[in-house]
Amino acid sequence: MRFFICRAAAVLLSLPAIFSCERSFDVAIVGAGAGGCAAALQAARSGASVLLLEEGPWVGGMLTSAGVSAIDGNYRLRGGIFGEFCDSLAARYGGYEALRTGWVSNILFEPQVGEAVLGNMLAAEENICLYRNISLDSLTRKDAVWRLRCGGRRFRAAMLVDCTELGDVAARLGIPYDLGMDSSRDMGEDVAPEEANDIIQDLTYVITARFYDRDMTISRPEGYDASLYEGCNPGGTDDMLSYGLLPGGDVMLNWPINGNDAYMNLVEAGKEERDSLLEEAKRISLGYLYYIQTELGHPELGIAEGVYPSADGLPLIPYHRESRRIHGRTRFTVNDVFDPYRNNLYRTSVAVGDYPVDHHHRRYPCPDSLPDLHFYPVPSFSVPAGVLVPGENPLQGDEDYSPLLVAEKSVSVSNIVNGATRLQPVVMGLGQAAGALAALTALDGCEPTVRRLQDELLEASCYLMPYQELEPGDKGFASVQRVGLTGILRGRGESIGWQNRTLFRPDDPLLLRDLYLEEYYGREYVDSDRVVTLFELCRLLGVESPEAFDRPLTRIDAAILIDTLADPFHSRNIDWTGKLL
Repeated sequence: MRFFICRAAAVLLSLPAIFSCERSFDVAIVGAGAGGCAAALQAARSGASVLLLEEGPWVGGMLTSAGVSAIDGNYRLRGGIFGEFCDSLAARYGGYEALRTGWVSNILFEPQVGEAVLGNMLAAEENICLYRNISLDSLTRKDAVWRLRCGGRRFRAAMLVDCTELGDVAARLGIPYDLGMDSSRDMGEDVAPEEANDIIQDLTYVITARFYDRDMTISRPEGYDASLYEGCNPGGTDDMLSYGLLPGGDVMLNWPINGNDAYMNLVEAGKEERDSLLEEAKRISLGYLYYIQTELGHPELGIAEGVYPSADGLPLIPYHRESRRIHGRTRFTVNDVFDPYRNNLYRTSVAVGDYPVDHHHRRYPCPDSLPDLHFYPVPSFSVPAGVLVPGENPLQGDEDYSPLLVAEKSVSVSNIVNGATRLQPVVMGLGQAAGALAALTALDGCEPTVRRLQDELLEASCYLMPYQELEPGDKGFASVQRVGLTGILRGRGESIGWQNRTLFRPDDPLLLRDLYLEEYYGREYVDSDRVVTLFELCRLLGVESPEAFDRPLTRIDAAILIDTLADPFHSRNIDWTGKLL
């Protein structure tokens, strides 16, 4: 007996040592939302060991835990991990047509299915160590290593990526940021207000609802005010409810017209205040459901059972449309979207988007005093790499790189353009880029060049220029992307209704005016509609023609020839602003 007592005592004494052991990783990612999952997957595929921390039970963030299971935009730009996710959903439901159940999106799915898909994708990567239901208690940096403590667990990592919903890690570390609307004087955006303010977009506690064969009317929510929801169905109730119809028959209630949006400026609040404000947001959302049940005659529509692992059947988190926005190495504005060639930022692109600038402010007390940014039209766009990297990092130390990256919605963009970059496909694309950048930096011990980062993303079948005519795997896709990133051949952006696009026009004849060779080859720009031949293109590039006969070229022919014969993408390096070095 004495032996067993001594043995038990020895085990108990050893427990603190066991739990105090630090596990080491190349990359630590805080937040397993849409961007965090993409960051983890890409970092692991780039060869890094990855720690992924999620404070809730689900991964996927706004795609799953917040119930926004209808993807906004990029339907014709499905590349990289975002494309993999969409393909997996289509395989689950029997094809892409099976995902077009509600009119708000071409890709709708059930939140629990999206969570399972992302969970499987993460589990397939042996380099990823995922912890759910865990909070970050402390974070320090010493001797070029991040040290994280989460309960009784301790971790070390070379690189850290903030993928939290509200940029809480960056704020904790003292990274400068903006919150609210920018001044038009500061950003140069004509559509911004003259004076800056702290007003953010409405958030939403989405409800996943279901039609039952019985009365599902909920109790009247505390503080219920029917006038908040009057006029919510201008196109008819059926039109409103079919908006977010999911493949399994459930309904996503995420309705901006006198629906369940709520103005809760809680970003800077502490946990208790946040929780209190979110309870109010829940009551507003439940009031909307109660209004549908009692005023619009649908008592059979109730909260869907068994979707979320929550006591009240509601999503695990709200849908945050806006967060802190760090001061990055570059700042992306709506002017860069309208005219991507006004500067060289397009050369540094790491993600693409095609959704309009969409701001939700109907629940703000004085919405008429704010700029009207509801579906402000823009062409499709590229997002520069510098938005991921803090421009001022007090913890940078002696390294020649930033050991912290910021993704999700807290990247370095203006308040205006956040209305387009906040959507799921862009957030996943930026997360994937952050994962690649973190992995390459950790493994090499130095920051990669922008071109090295872009090579990694092109290898992963990402779109970096928003040319929708060619898909990853198509002949010439990578060449068109690389040449587009030099600016030698350019796309034309346009906004026609919901068609926000940029066309490369691969099959059009190559005209002399299509070639922008001044900066790379010192050739004077010629505004001529003369068709360029093979010999002439090779002469302009200063390379030998690969064929013994001359022929007119299409734009895709030219892109492939420029890429393979002259390789301007790799022959001249660029800095984080896109300037040629």
